[in-house]
Amino acid sequence: MVPANRRGFHFDNCKRNELLESKGSITAKFTKTGTTIVGLIYKDGVILGADTRATEGPIVADKNCEKLHRLTENMYCAGAGTAADTEYTTNMIASKLELHRLNTNRQPRVVTAASMLSQHLFQYQGHIGANLILGGYDINGPQLISVMPHGSTDKLPYMTLGSGMLAAMAVFETKWKPNMERDDAIALVTEAVSAGIFNDLGSGSNVDVVVITKDRTDYLRNHSKPNQRVPKQTSYKYPPGSVSVIRKEVRYHSNANQSPAAVVPEVVMSES
Repeated sequence: MVPANRRGFHFDNCKRNELLESKGSITAKFTKTGTTIVGLIYKDGVILGADTRATEGPIVADKNCEKLHRLTENMYCAGAGTAADTEYTTNMIASKLELHRLNTNRQPRVVTAASMLSQHLFQYQGHIGANLILGGYDINGPQLISVMPHGSTDKLPYMTLGSGMLAAMAVFETKWKPNMERDDAIALVTEAVSAGIFNDLGSGSNVDVVVITKDRTDYLRNHSKPNQRVPKQTSYKYPPGSVSVIRKEVRYHSNANQSPAAVVPEVVMSES
């Protein structure tokens, strides 16, 4: 148990780390992650979008992962940062919101989920790598709230997060407008995520979109595939007989445990 006079923040580990560095110890480094997640409020609700690339440093670990996490029927959360942190944090909050719904017998509020996320992340002082965009529709209408790893929140009509956020924000700043129609808003979200995909090495593959309105939620998995491979214009396959055989040699090899009938010929061919 922590003594009463030691409660709150203390920086003993900082002094320890400085001592270890002075003795030549290698300190831990931050992990570079990549993602493009976006969200906007349109005429009838909220739309969230995300790419589907998961990376392990310079390696693409998964080309079609899911970064849009369901919290409740009327709320989704887009996550950027450490994949495990975003997934397990949103799963935990989804469980708490379901218990809250059963206890209160009413639809959970978006601000309730934002408060739970903010308080949980603040306790760990940024060591949980979860950058989140929370979108939902409740009795207060459509709402869009960003939650940072240290617990700070922001409420805006449109927002972007992740390593591709600047490219996506450039699209939003240029083309977003209030009271957009559904199709126009989906197209804008797709274009913003695609901008992150083509301008950020940590983002890639496909575009997932979720549309949340008062009466329903539509999850559009792989709504757009901007990186889909197309057939090559030229075929480099040569038909049989294109290369002539100059010499053909048959070699027989076996070991002591094989019978003479089990000897398999090996054909060696030389081509010019």
